[in-house]
Amino acid sequence: MLATFLVGLFSFVFLNIPIAFSLILVTLVLMYFMGNISPLIIAQSVMRGIDNFPLLAIPFFILAGDLMNVGGISKRIVEFSRTILGHVQGGLGYVAVVASMIFAGVSGSAAADTSAIGSILLPIMAEEGYDKPKSTALITSAGCIGPIIPPSIPMILFGVIGGVSIVKLFLGGIIPGILIGCGLMIGWYFHSRKHNYPRGKRASLVSVWRATRKAFWALILPIIILGGIIFGIYTPTEAAVVAVVYAFVVGLFIYKELRLGDLPQVLVQSSKSTAIVLMVCGAAMAAAYLLTIAQIPPLLTATILRLSGGQPWLVIFWINILLLLVGCVMDLTPALLILAPILLPIAVKFGFDPVYFGVMMCVNLCIGLITPPVGTVLYIGCGLSKLPMGTLSRAIVLNISIMIAVLFLITYVPWTITFIPRMVGR
Repeated sequence: MLATFLVGLFSFVFLNIPIAFSLILVTLVLMYFMGNISPLIIAQSVMRGIDNFPLLAIPFFILAGDLMNVGGISKRIVEFSRTILGHVQGGLGYVAVVASMIFAGVSGSAAADTSAIGSILLPIMAEEGYDKPKSTALITSAGCIGPIIPPSIPMILFGVIGGVSIVKLFLGGIIPGILIGCGLMIGWYFHSRKHNYPRGKRASLVSVWRATRKAFWALILPIIILGGIIFGIYTPTEAAVVAVVYAFVVGLFIYKELRLGDLPQVLVQSSKSTAIVLMVCGAAMAAAYLLTIAQIPPLLTATILRLSGGQPWLVIFWINILLLLVGCVMDLTPALLILAPILLPIAVKFGFDPVYFGVMMCVNLCIGLITPPVGTVLYIGCGLSKLPMGTLSRAIVLNISIMIAVLFLITYVPWTITFIPRMVGR
């Protein structure tokens, strides 16, 4: 049954059938082999997968990210970062990473992060003589920090699936996100020295103050979102609504770059993105239900036990390898929705903290966003830079290696994930 599921799913995906419909079709295939085809069960499972209150945070965070792009918030984050770091050799690369980390604190989406930062910085980096493939590789890699530093759409999904505190998952992603950002900047340091990239003019204190003042409303948004969640002022779902209202008010009345005429287009774009995510949620729930009926989780548990000899450190190693391989051929959301219900019980059985496991799983699958052949953010990078997939894939190998190194660091040093949730006590 597992072979039937995998072969069927990848066959439908390679036929360019959208992932949500591929999941529904493969569910029908499983039902056929189990001798009980029931469209009613599929419909009920799809609705059950979508009808969940915490999932309301997803459309609001998506809308908030789109409003920030149109309203000038992302542009001011980039300008602020450039004022602080532009004078360093290869400074625009550091600007890309820092700006992505700040933007990650408000969007929760790798696609929104990469599109916002890349559309602004890539033309500037090309104009100043930076290597185009390496610059694009850095921006796309930094964009993957978006779903790791809170807020995070994948962590919301994991929290809903596993019944895990979304607040603790958010807090657990802070240090891993910072470690990935630092790792990418270290890699860029050696690259920029090797290619002798130019140094920008050091900004005066007046310029720094001016850029900080202009970016003030953008910079305090992550504090408003995360601070409100930590101190119990509002839930993650309510925080998403706060982000939308804040982005709308700042873009329309303070920065004055958002116009009322832009709203229909922004709402349509956000609705499309939301529909894709929620449809995949529902379809994945139907597939997960059939996999459970087919006794796939116990089978996978037994396989991992045989490979690891029952050693917890080997169990988590093989889970990481499995997720890295799956991330190469499946997008983050469906992979998370399909595998989390299967792998979380295994992790709990071996004594792993669900918060630790959830953050680790999200970080792992975020790496899949930039690995060929099915890297969503990689495709966005190709679209922004007009580079062929092969060229960008070669340029991004070092960054993928750095992110995998950080993944195994947080895997075998669990306090990097659990420290802040335990310190805050939420």
